[in-house]
Amino acid sequence: MRLSSAFLLIAASLALAACGSSGHKPRPNQPRPAEWHPSRDLLTKYDANHDGTVTKAEMEAGLRAEFAAADVNHDGCLTPDEVRTINAQRWQEQGSTATPLIDWNQDGCIDVNEYAGTARSLFTEMDRNEDGKLTPEELNPRAAAKAKADAERAKKHGKSRPQKGENPPGG
Repeated sequence: MRLSSAFLLIAASLALAACGSSGHKPRPNQPRPAEWHPSRDLLTKYDANHDGTVTKAEMEAGLRAEFAAADVNHDGCLTPDEVRTINAQRWQEQGSTATPLIDWNQDGCIDVNEYAGTARSLFTEMDRNEDGKLTPEELNPRAAAKAKADAERAKKHGKSRPQKGENPPGG
């Protein structure tokens, strides 16, 4: 009985290892899958003037307003009940991509800095030119890259056929 169990365990391990080392890499010309809960959604909600750019000041003001609304007893510290409410709401809205609030410094209090940590970190990561603002291109680099590639392709090939609403040459 032990020998057959060991054999099955080894066979299963080898099968799993073979699946993981198939060497399959996506082909560059294949379309990428649609985004699911893109991380930019965490930041675009702070675009207070709706100009398509999120500044660090807009983000900080939004984070502080959210924290103040969540801090029901207004003591600058989120209680476990307040944290559970926020985490449940995040899970409901964002599913498995939700970032839960965590008392990182283990002081029994989630303050505004711990509340804002994820958004601040993401902002810093996305602000490639470190100018304190996220442009539409920085917020959605996939769309910006596609638009640039489409423009270059159109420029390279010229207009091969009339665009919608245009008359064909000579017509």
